[in-house]
Amino acid sequence: MAAPCAEDPSLERHFKGHRDAVTCVDFSINTKQLASGSMDSCLMVWHMKPQSRAYRFTGHKDAITCVNFSPSGHLLASGSRDKTVRIWVPNVKGESTAFRAHTATVRSVHFCSDGQSFVTASDDKTVKVWATHRQKFLFSLSQHINWVRCAKFSPDGRLIVSASDDKTVKLWDKSSRECVHSYCEHGGFVTYVDFHPSGTCIAAAGMDNTVKVWDVRTHRLLQHYHLHSAAVNGLSFHPSGNYLITASSDSTLKILDLMEGRLLYTLHGHQGPATTVAFSRTGEYFASGGSDEQVMVWKSNFDTIDHGEVMKVSRPPATLASSTGNLPEVDFPGPPGRGRSVESVQSQPQEPVSVPQTLTSTLEHIVGQLDVLTQTVSILEQRLTLTEDKLKQCLENQQLIMQRATP
Repeated sequence: MAAPCAEDPSLERHFKGHRDAVTCVDFSINTKQLASGSMDSCLMVWHMKPQSRAYRFTGHKDAITCVNFSPSGHLLASGSRDKTVRIWVPNVKGESTAFRAHTATVRSVHFCSDGQSFVTASDDKTVKVWATHRQKFLFSLSQHINWVRCAKFSPDGRLIVSASDDKTVKLWDKSSRECVHSYCEHGGFVTYVDFHPSGTCIAAAGMDNTVKVWDVRTHRLLQHYHLHSAAVNGLSFHPSGNYLITASSDSTLKILDLMEGRLLYTLHGHQGPATTVAFSRTGEYFASGGSDEQVMVWKSNFDTIDHGEVMKVSRPPATLASSTGNLPEVDFPGPPGRGRSVESVQSQPQEPVSVPQTLTSTLEHIVGQLDVLTQTVSILEQRLTLTEDKLKQCLENQQLIMQRATP
């Protein structure tokens, strides 16, 4: 049974800077930065520390549709309607490398847990997997018959799940590159999909106003929620696996208790459709974005003690799967608005509680430095290749001149 909530979720602060609808948000690993993308073609990186200046990154030539921090937090990927993916170093310089990833809008980008690869989804009906540091194309998954709106790696990196306008959710085996299963229960376009932190379940949101949860081992539909009165645009699991938050075009966010299969909260904050939502890596905060051009940061105020204790212990996947992967089966067709309703009254901004410096964070920092070094090496290799090409061209020209000069 899920632990009772200590307090209601509270709106900590909101960020204004985008000039059009916000489409995506993601927290860095240490919760010090929050990235957001928008229809205004700009990528913003906000600092959670009060009075800190935000970074505005420009480079995409059309709307940004997706954003994701690398596991170390030292790289940031974004996808756009301009058909490209950009890999950014999220500091004051905002350096980035861009490459043409698809032949149509890139809808989704997500790093694997090891940071070595990432997956993209596109309106060209394909899912593609790439090597991070060389931005090298590895392989494509091509069984969807309509736009692919979202693709995510499983926590262990062995599976990929994708959601499409062909009304299906597909589960892929990364090593064999085969489609393991197709889930066809949605009655409309599937807008978003993600893995439960245990890796044993997936949740998908749809234009049919529903959220569905399946077991990826048995492929059974475990939970079905029909709580919103408009399309569900995004969702995010709390790291504990006990809660799920959704964002909808009905302008609300809803927090679901997955252990008890019930609606906990309906949050009213955005004026117009809520387009995206994401928990921080510790679950202490969550962020939402909307067509009102605002990015809002909320404090969860639930499960923080239990989850904080859990985070101190490195649990093997088998233990995690057996403890939190078994969600109860529930069909929740209740009317929208059930559960506690929280109005968005802004409280005084508070600085996030810092995560203790453990071996894990040290390793993350080392991996992050490797991220940056490898990115630098990749750029140098590209420059060396260009220099070699120029030298070859010079030699060829010199040989040609000598041949012409020879009687």
